[in-house]
Order: sequence, then structure tokens, then C-alpha cells
Amino acid sequence: MSEVINSPERIDVEKDGNTSSLSNGFDYSSLKIAKMRKNDWSELKEKKKQYKQWKQEKLLKKLQRNAELEEIQRKKDSDSQKEKEKGRLDCTVSIAVPGTILDICQSLELKSYVAGQIARAAAIYRVNEIIVFNEKNIESIEEGEEKLKLSKECRGSMMMMKILQYLECPQYLRKYFFPIHSDLHFAGLLNPLDLPHHLRVDEESTFREGVVINKPVKAGKGSYVYIGLKKTAKIDKELKPNTRVTVHLNPDNLSKKHFIGKAVSPMTPLRLENCYWGYTVRFAEGLNSVISKCPFKGGYDVTIGTSEKGQSYKEVTFPSYRHLLIVFGGVKGLEACLEGDETITATEPKELFNHYINICPSQGSRTIRTEEAVFITMAALTDKVSAFGKTF
Repeated sequence: MSEVINSPERIDVEKDGNTSSLSNGFDYSSLKIAKMRKNDWSELKEKKKQYKQWKQEKLLKKLQRNAELEEIQRKKDSDSQKEKEKGRLDCTVSIAVPGTILDICQSLELKSYVAGQIARAAAIYRVNEIIVFNEKNIESIEEGEEKLKLSKECRGSMMMMKILQYLECPQYLRKYFFPIHSDLHFAGLLNPLDLPHHLRVDEESTFREGVVINKPVKAGKGSYVYIGLKKTAKIDKELKPNTRVTVHLNPDNLSKKHFIGKAVSPMTPLRLENCYWGYTVRFAEGLNSVISKCPFKGGYDVTIGTSEKGQSYKEVTFPSYRHLLIVFGGVKGLEACLEGDETITATEPKELFNHYINICPSQGSRTIRTEEAVFITMAALTDKVSAFGKTF
């Protein structure tokens, strides 16, 4: 048998339309081209990887830029809101009521109830100041008259002021500022105001009302204040004992013996945390003193008188204000208050106010009691009062 020898394999590779054959049965040009194609694929793969990374970096930069723009816009909106909120919180609302309305009440219980209703209305509608005034100006009383008559003229006003102050004071401080008195005989039965600063022992708050206690302290080292907790607070100012003070507590307090804080204005909780911190009570000798002795810088820029003879409040366009004053009359209205104050030259009550309004033009009863008028007026004006109040 003859041996069969296979001829070497022939591989044809087409390149540029030509066919080439390699010796020994192997095409080296094909290997070179395959290597080139492999290198091209690796380079293309690397380029794709770089392109993908570039797109990711570009997208990341875009997202970062958008986040920066959003943060800038958020900061602008926040600053704008703070300015708007600051303007609103810097505004004050004051109401003035004649204390002589208690003189017509038939019993001590009813007198206490009427004063308690005014306090409730002030607390509900975030009134900052209550002015209690006499329908008859006590300055017009001659010096030769007896003190008993002067005391009689102010009897209702003094009682109303005492009850208003008692209800506004936190319960744990009342024993320091209100000794037993006949005017407060039924005050404990009145509905509590439950204001934000009427804190319980287990409630936490950045601010607390306190009383300076007579505890020895080194000169220049401040004062100790009782704030209704088991530990006292140490403040930065030296104040006389039995002084009521608003304390801003330090949240990073590390002392185990007492809290650390500083004395601040009662308006500070409202400005910093929009937390209503109660009202103050002021006495005015007559209707004229209500407006002329305003405790705020610049006085009341918007004053409103209420009467059934006034213009319907729905027809009134209220301007912007910084300090708003709403005045209520007694049984005979603001006309009687005007006649009782000889220091006023105006002939009609509407001449004293920027707006003289009738808050209930379709009333069914012949008269609206003062404590009722306070609730009705504040309920009707609360949206408008909040809307047009701002800092000039």
C-alpha cells in the first residue's frame, strides 16, 4: 500500500480583493490582521469606557450645579420668608377696654367672669397688650376730694387689671406676685388661659418665665432664678429679688447644679420661635391716655374704634401697620368715654381713630356687652389683622 501524504492546507484570505497563500499551510497576514482587529476592539472598548465616565462626570456636574442653584434659591426664599415673618412678628396688637364695666356687675363672681372672658379673648387671638382705662378721666377730679372717691372711680379698673395679670402669670409664679386679695377670691374658678409659657414640670422649652430669688451670688456673676423646675437657673444679669424675668435657657448646659441662661425681652420668644408669650397689662387714666401714652416707639400707627354708629367693617380697607390699637366702649359706648375725658378736644369719637367701624351691623340685641364685642371683633378681624400687618 502506498502511503498517502496529505497536501498542506491552503487558506485563502481576501484582502483588498486579492488572495494570498502562505507556505507551510499558515497565513501570517491573517494573524496580523486578527491582532490589529483585537487591538482596535480593546481601544474601542477603552474609548467607550472613557466616554461613559465622561458622561457620568458631566451628569454629576449638572446635578451639582442644579443642587447649588436650588440651594441659592432656597436661601433667597428663606431669607425672604424670614424678613416677612420678622415683619409680622414685630407687629403688635393692642386692645383697650373700660374697667368701669365691672362696676355694673351685680356680684363679685360676675365681675370675675367678665374679666376672665376678656383675658380668654386676648389669649385666643394673640393680643400683645391690654389697656384698661376709665370712662371718666380721673385726672379731672379736683385735688380737694377724698381719696375714697378716687378709689371708687378706679375700683373696677383695678380689679380687672389684677385678674388679667393673675390669669396671664404662670401658675408656679402666682404665689410670688399675688398675695391673698378679695379681688382674686373667684379667680381660681375661672377658665385657665393655658398659654405657651404656662409650662408644666415635665415640659421642655427653650424659654421659661421665672422669678429672681434672694440667693447669695458673687458680684458681677448674675442672679439665680426660679423657673418652676427642680433646679434653679443662673442668668447673666444682676436683678433685684422678686423680679419676674423671661429666661432663654442654654441647650448646651453641662452644669448639674443649675441651668444656665440669660434674661431676654418677653417679645423674644415671639420673634425667634413665633411662640406667643402672653400679654402685658397697662392702666390709662382716660381715653386720651390710651393713645397718647403708647409704650411702643412711634406710637400706634393704626387705631380702630368700635361702635354701632360706625361704618361696616366689610367696607373698610385696612392699611399696613406696625402697632395696631382696637378700642372698645362701655355700656354707653365710646361717646360716653369721650364726654368723660375733658382733655380731648374732639367732638365725635370717630375723629380720634383712623377707622370707626361697626363690627356687627345686623345685630339682633339692642346692646352688645364689651366682653362679647371683644370676641366678635377679634374673630371678624383676625384674618385681616394677620394679613395687613408688616414692618414699614
